[in-house]
Amino acid sequence: MNQDTRILIIDDEAAVRNVLKMNLEAEGYKTTEAINGKSGIALISEFHPHLILLDLGLPDINGLEVLKELRKWSRVPIIILTVSDDEQTKVSLLDAGADDYLTKPFSSKELSARVRVTLRHLGLIEATPVFKSGDLEVDLTNKKVFVSAKEVRLTTTEYELLAVLVRDQGKVVTQKFLLKQIWGRTSTEDQSHYLRIYVNQLRKKLESNPSEPKHILTEPGVGYRLI
Repeated sequence: MNQDTRILIIDDEAAVRNVLKMNLEAEGYKTTEAINGKSGIALISEFHPHLILLDLGLPDINGLEVLKELRKWSRVPIIILTVSDDEQTKVSLLDAGADDYLTKPFSSKELSARVRVTLRHLGLIEATPVFKSGDLEVDLTNKKVFVSAKEVRLTTTEYELLAVLVRDQGKVVTQKFLLKQIWGRTSTEDQSHYLRIYVNQLRKKLESNPSEPKHILTEPGVGYRLI
């Protein structure tokens, strides 16, 4: 599996990048590097990594902000590299969407183990800011949606709903999860009629035949799936 697995290293320290690259490539992973947050985000659309090693102390954008930005459109596994062993820092990182963290300095064996475990638990999720399926294209970076190459205007809620489905493309996303992602933690499943309304609105804008959808499918009693 390793030879097909791509790992993006985002760290401003050349020595750290070299060690990470050497250890990961010795195990068969494909790697590429970025020296700051902006270049790391830009590389994602070219490299499509399956896992990201993200340094917390970047020179241009704080690693936590990079993490939050990535989590707006991708669930690709992210392991944070940090010199801080502070419990609150770790909690903040996990709450913001980090899958794991490594406290510097760390051994090559610990690095390998954390990478293996993260990939095993989450599988190979590609980080890509553009989703394409048939005539539908969703650019998550620029928050634009196209059908047959023509831009479609969505409301904020319609877009948020579509973006959640894109991040978990191919998987069934439960009504409960969608409600909490869009309307917050206080939402309840008896508000599922909101979802039906917005899904119907999306289908009218995205599907050639809304009554026989090809993109957004309903999983009765469970949720919705984007294919």
